[in-house]
Amino acid sequence: QGQLVESGGGLVQPGGSLRLSCTASGFTFSRYAMRWFRQAPGKERELVARISTMGISTNYADSVKGRFTISRHNGKNTVYLQMNSLKPEDTAVYYCNAQDLLWGQGTQVTVSS
Repeated sequence: QGQLVESGGGLVQPGGSLRLSCTASGFTFSRYAMRWFRQAPGKERELVARISTMGISTNYADSVKGRFTISRHNGKNTVYLQMNSLKPEDTAVYYCNAQDLLWGQGTQVTVSS
């Protein structure tokens, strides 16, 4: 049975950086496009970034373009989200998703001074 485990969330000041990791197990990671979503309190879950199976193609929400970078290491069954120039509006629970398969449990990111 597949599983995704996120890590790397926390409290950071505006302008700071964090790197989220999501490690997969129990399924063939390299066969799935991977996505990061986020959900802020009182708001719907939104797609932040997507990466293709081999990491050749990436897509980003307009709100994070130029600040966030998604990447993956298929040998380590891990997808990353590098977040730079963080803003208070980036505060949310961030979820890892193997497209059309399963979700992680989420990791909290709080951007505040």
